[in-house]
Amino acid sequence: MRKHSKEYLENLTPYKCYEILVEGNERFVNNLNSDHDHLEMINETREGQYPFAVILSCMDSRTSVELVFDQGLGDLFSIRVAGNVVNNDIIASIEYAVKYVGSKLLVVLGHTECGAIKSAKAGVKDGHITELLNRIQPSISKAMLKNEKDHLFHDNVAYANVENSLEEILTRSEIIKEMFAKGEIGLVGGMYNIENGKVDFFKNLTKMKKEDKQLKAVAL
Repeated sequence: MRKHSKEYLENLTPYKCYEILVEGNERFVNNLNSDHDHLEMINETREGQYPFAVILSCMDSRTSVELVFDQGLGDLFSIRVAGNVVNNDIIASIEYAVKYVGSKLLVVLGHTECGAIKSAKAGVKDGHITELLNRIQPSISKAMLKNEKDHLFHDNVAYANVENSLEEILTRSEIIKEMFAKGEIGLVGGMYNIENGKVDFFKNLTKMKKEDKQLKAVAL
């Protein structure tokens, strides 16, 4: 059971946060979810919040990150938008999470059978949806250079879209870039399979070694 305190969060490494998510997803897939006492969690977090990770994911109703990773109230910052695309408000929210609250891990999570990805592929244009889908278009071009066997699940555009979002965050935010370079935070990409609940952590921009006290940056 996680302890919701500043001290507990400060003692976590980015790798340990990654491990917590991996183990949580394994419990979810195997229907061994923890027995979360929500009332107790409300009491624990009433004085403050100390989420260990911030996750940018799609708004798809099947991809609730608290469920997918078997976490409870106060454990995760969850940012949700169709197609897990990036804009200034999302970057600002991530900056707040890692710099001012102390979250140690940033995850961009895509998923299979994504409606936004399908709409971008189809060239849909309608209202403000057009602008959002335009953000996905570069991923379509990038995916054409990939082999279907490169990934665990079949959807190269969805995978490329996660990669692009990670790289865009790192490129556009000096705060995140600096913290990442110092090993203070980790950045990871994942793909959720709506058919079996499994998350494929396919893209990490850090040396995810258990023995590392801090995760060091590697080139994109």
